Formats: sequence, C-alpha cells, structure tokens
Amino acid sequence: MEASAIVAIPETEVSAKPTRRRFSAQEKRKVLKEADACTKSGELSALLRRKGLYSSYLSTWREARDRGELDALAPKKRGPKAKVPHPLEREVAELKRALAKSEARAKHAEALIEVQKKVSELLGIQLPKSDEAP
Repeated sequence: MEASAIVAIPETEVSAKPTRRRFSAQEKRKVLKEADACTKSGELSALLRRKGLYSSYLSTWREARDRGELDALAPKKRGPKAKVPHPLEREVAELKRALAKSEARAKHAEALIEVQKKVSELLGIQLPKSDEAP
C-alpha cells in the first residue's frame, strides 16, 4: 500500500463585513487615461471588466476632471459635514432656558396670588391693596 500525501487546503478568508472600495486620485487618473486611449470597439468594456469598474464611475470621474476639480478625484468622506458651533450659541441656549424657567416661576407665583385672593374673599379677610403698605 502507498502512503497518501495529505494536502493542506488553505482556508478562505472572507471578511464579516464587506468594505467599500476606494480609489485614490492617482488610480482614477490612471484609469481615465487608459479609458481615453481605448479607440476600438469593445476595448473600453474590456478595460472596465478587467478593473472591475462600472461605467458610471468613469462618467463621474470624467465630469470631475472636466470641471477642473483637483480634489474631486480624491475619495470623499460620506455623510453630512460636521457643523462647527458658534461660540455664542451655547450661551444663547442657556439664557433661553433660564428665561423659560423664570417665566414659569412667575406664572406659578401669579397663580398662587390669585388663589390667596380667592381664599381671602371666601373667608372675608381684607387684604391690603397693592399700593398700600401691609
């Protein structure tokens, strides 16, 4: 009997979460240069298949290049731009909160005064007028 050789099969590495492909400005310029050099029928589609690109990439990269945007070919961060807060906005917000709190306290105090007036009327107690001293 012959001894069989054990062949090690490498494990396939698959990432748990796929990552978005990003192209540097240099890579984009290189692909655009190659795409512009394609003159025969089918060369451009062969280039796109070989590089694994969509034709929409080429169109957006060409538009950015034609507009003359130097940074347009560099990868961009996704999502909304970070808003830098104005230094006075925090102070304005604090003052608004303080004003709302004091208005609420004043409204509460006025309601208490009205209740005291009604109770004094019911009990027949004469309260001093607001212009008189107590």
